[in-house]
Amino acid sequence: MRSELIGLDVVVLSAPYSGISGKVVDETKNTFTISSAGTERMVPKPGSEFRFTYEGGHMDIRGTDIQHRPEDRIKKVR
Repeated sequence: MRSELIGLDVVVLSAPYSGISGKVVDETKNTFTISSAGTERMVPKPGSEFRFTYEGGHMDIRGTDIQHRPEDRIKKVR
């Protein structure tokens, strides 16, 4: 996943954060900030699994697979 994740809809699949869903409003190397129903929750990437809605489909991604600064992930070569 090399595209921008901020602005995408996401659902957290793994405990203890499972069920948190909303829109990604910020991202750091180790966390996502997810906005839902007027509140923002910070969820760590390590140990979490996320389901993103992207281009009309769903994509499940482990947080450890995208544990990079957003600007580094986008320019990373496969």
